[in-house]
Amino acid sequence: MKVAALQMVSGCALDANLRVAQGLLAQAATQGAELAVLPEYFCLMGQDDASKLAIAEPLGDGPLQHWLAGQARALGLWVAGGTVPLSTEPPGQRVRNAALVFNPHGERVAAYDKIHLFKFDDGARGYDEAATLQAGRAPAWFDLPSRDGHVWRVGLSVCYDLRFPELYRALSAQGADLLLVPSAFTHVTGQAHWDVLLRARAIENLCCVVAAAQGGVHENGRQTWGRSMVIDAWGQVLALHAEGPGLALADLDAAAMAAQRARLPALAHRVLR
Repeated sequence: MKVAALQMVSGCALDANLRVAQGLLAQAATQGAELAVLPEYFCLMGQDDASKLAIAEPLGDGPLQHWLAGQARALGLWVAGGTVPLSTEPPGQRVRNAALVFNPHGERVAAYDKIHLFKFDDGARGYDEAATLQAGRAPAWFDLPSRDGHVWRVGLSVCYDLRFPELYRALSAQGADLLLVPSAFTHVTGQAHWDVLLRARAIENLCCVVAAAQGGVHENGRQTWGRSMVIDAWGQVLALHAEGPGLALADLDAAAMAAQRARLPALAHRVLR
């Protein structure tokens, strides 16, 4: 199955971001991708975290969800919509940072609210997602029957989740063989940890990984690390897009993954649960 990790440098203008995302999705479809993954906050990287509140919409209805469904349907793609801000109760105070997935018919097949909320302060830069985000509570996954005949079980995660291997173990226990990681890693934390964490999640779970990232200097002054990539179940990087808008495109081989799992049946050797 051919997959694409789409990389953006989203700004403060929603319409402009959607135009860039549309172009990347079309490029992925033209190059034969079946699944395209947009980065976290693909729709908006505003001047402050509160900007998410202004575009929040209820699950199941809203212009961003209609846009994602329309792109999936028009391009015949499975589209993992990075993250979209979904409204909470009471509305207007916080949002859920949700990864939404649409099949080629434009139907939503999965929704995952980011569980782990990022907090970082090195004296020069400070972030606290809990100020505007409401954490999710449960893992989520979906099944993708690919053209090669394999039914991929795809586990969902978002950005900071990457530092919590227990989430990926829970997805693996549900049969996941592909993990999605839409992200907006900061430049400082990404430079230190992004590559090694992604490869570790692939290796320890014998799962393929598609990581779509924000990558560059944004209109609001924030700098993200980028390095969107596709990784196989042996931890090998199959495709990489380092910086700026673009895509990492690669073929995932279900038979090769099965052979790797048979050669090293580590998942069957787990003792602690």
